Amino acid sequence: MISTAYAQAAAGVAEQPGALAQLMPLLVMFVVIFFLFIRPQMKRAKEHREMLSQLQKGDEVRTQGGIVGRIAELGENFVRVEVAEGVNIAMERHAIDRILPKGTLKNL
Repeated sequence: MISTAYAQAAAGVAEQPGALAQLMPLLVMFVVIFFLFIRPQMKRAKEHREMLSQLQKGDEVRTQGGIVGRIAELGENFVRVEVAEGVNIAMERHAIDRILPKGTLKNL
């Protein structure tokens, strides 16, 4: 009868999960966040840096503010963009959002 009571008491004790099992949900959340948010943002930033390094005089561009124009002069950190005949604006290089296809300004 004592051995039976001992067996019943042992069955009621639950085992504690290991340290890895406790950290598993946190690790899974980090991996999901990395692949859904961080990795795509890093990819877009890399593509933007490559696009900025390929800028040339005469390229038609759009800025982050929505201004379209043609690059008149390139500098290390700044560019001059011609937005109208004889009207140039200076802006930081990283403010350029995209390079437009040739002839886009003629269609406006």
